[in-house]
Amino acid sequence: MTYQTLARPASARLEIKKSEFIAYAYPVHSREQAMFHVEQLRTKYPDARHHCWAYIIGDPDNTTSAGFDDDGEPNGTAGRPILNVLQHKAIGNVIIIVVRYFGGIKLGAGGLTRAYAGSAQAVIDEMRLTAYVPMTQVQIEADFANESQVRYVVEDMGGKIGEVAYSKFVTLEISLPTADIDTLKERLGMHGRVIEEG
Repeated sequence: MTYQTLARPASARLEIKKSEFIAYAYPVHSREQAMFHVEQLRTKYPDARHHCWAYIIGDPDNTTSAGFDDDGEPNGTAGRPILNVLQHKAIGNVIIIVVRYFGGIKLGAGGLTRAYAGSAQAVIDEMRLTAYVPMTQVQIEADFANESQVRYVVEDMGGKIGEVAYSKFVTLEISLPTADIDTLKERLGMHGRVIEEG
């Protein structure tokens, strides 16, 4: 399960027939986080006519954790086109919010759909994307004599070592790409054992 996600927030601005479309993209990990950004932009642009959005939490191929809102635009002309662009580009853990200032010229349903999809595409063009790698937290227990060997294996595999506790054994909390957990167990061999996965 690898997909692209956003390295940092991005924005873009389009003018279409005197209407202004300001698109923002943020990395998010929950619906609550996504809605926080929507509220922030409502506060920042209180006089805008619409604040339309779409988000995908997690894997873009699994749409159970996706959502969108047309915010008063005709049904299906705003949130859905933004979501379609995200799914087409296979970007997850992201929300795109498009703020629209109405310029007096109606765009029609087709024009609106193109404008919102175009705004989403414009902000995607500004994105710095990075591969999302699911991480797993594990605890490794080792004898004091094997601590340096365990640290070497973890760091060699691209894992990160968090808290380390010393009692009868050494217990290291690490995070490692989920796909590498079995390899970690093999490479640790007799030097240490994984006691907890979370």
